[in-house]
Amino acid sequence: WKELQAKGWIAEANCFEIRAELPENLEVPYAVADKKEKYRIAAENPAKFEIVKELLDNHPEDSILIIGQYISQLKKMQEMIRVPIITGQTPNMEREKIYDLFRHGKERVIIVSKVANFAIDLPDASVAIQISGSFGSRQEEAQRLGRILRPKEKNAYFYSIISHRTVEEDFSANRQKFLTEQGYKYHIELW
Repeated sequence: WKELQAKGWIAEANCFEIRAELPENLEVPYAVADKKEKYRIAAENPAKFEIVKELLDNHPEDSILIIGQYISQLKKMQEMIRVPIITGQTPNMEREKIYDLFRHGKERVIIVSKVANFAIDLPDASVAIQISGSFGSRQEEAQRLGRILRPKEKNAYFYSIISHRTVEEDFSANRQKFLTEQGYKYHIELW
């Protein structure tokens, strides 16, 4: 990837992990949950929504993909920011219409579930904001990062928002290791 980037075949990517605190009202449910439920509580941390809003404000000229694993979380995000959403339930004709609006700059931000991990062509996407994922899967990380790596005049930004001091941090270590092994700079910020 770094060799392709150096030759101008793909965009330079900046990777950020943003760690959000769990709200106080979720601390006890998180503490008593089993491992699978802990992951779900951490992944759907409502504190992530405010971070997404701020990132959208910080990238007013960019084409942005908000990516997530859990449909209920993505629908809440859609209600907050009022942008199109694509899930497995979205009919193909509607998906293509939304993708076309995005490609032509008529929609600057779209929300996508894991259906967007495969076979979509969105060359102008320059920012990806991942709000939940599949337990730190390297393949998923590569696919999601790949959505913003098409050559363009500006740098690409990949944000992964996780819940601080939760199982999400453990899984994010896989992502961090994968991205740094590929030669990408990886920044961690506490929110």
